[in-house]
Amino acid sequence: MSLPHAVIIAGGEGQRLGGVRKADLRIGGMRQLDRVIRALGAVAAPVLVSVGPMGRSIGLAPDCVAVPDIVAECAGPVAGLVAAVDWLAGQEIVDGLLVSAAVDTPFLPRDFVARMGAALGAAPAAFAAWGDDFYPPNAIWRIEAITALPDRVRSGAAPASLKALLRELGARRVDWQTERSDNPFRNINTVADLVDLQRIAVRA
Repeated sequence: MSLPHAVIIAGGEGQRLGGVRKADLRIGGMRQLDRVIRALGAVAAPVLVSVGPMGRSIGLAPDCVAVPDIVAECAGPVAGLVAAVDWLAGQEIVDGLLVSAAVDTPFLPRDFVARMGAALGAAPAAFAAWGDDFYPPNAIWRIEAITALPDRVRSGAAPASLKALLRELGARRVDWQTERSDNPFRNINTVADLVDLQRIAVRA
């Protein structure tokens, strides 16, 4: 079986953090972007990194490639997924699996790709959850189920959010609470979140 492709959603501007790019924030001495890349493990090269509407520069390893948003009117995590699908289509990749992960998920499980792939079954997509909380950017997608997304965006007919897209596809919910004592998908939106996750990294 071929390796899944992967995109890291890293286009957020970190406005509640004073405009600091989340990908460059260090948790436990390591950039969030690098932590997520490490957690993804064995995926198809290159790892795609969505960088937002302006295609802002970001320090990437040779086995990564930056993909900017393709339509200014489409923003947020859904735009990052669309950018990845558009890039894959340009490489004539229209089937297989695509894993997406938020860059501000510094404790993404090392078995994230394997478990999400196993849980997918015959569904078109599956997303991570922790009890009542759910994390649409941390998901796995059948590429053939979302190949039309770029054209839908260009025509103004795309879902407004990943949550809406997952609902439309009838995606599976994968609850990690049964296997983890702490929520591995806690993310960073505020300075308080950053301080809290730094403390966790120190204890780890």
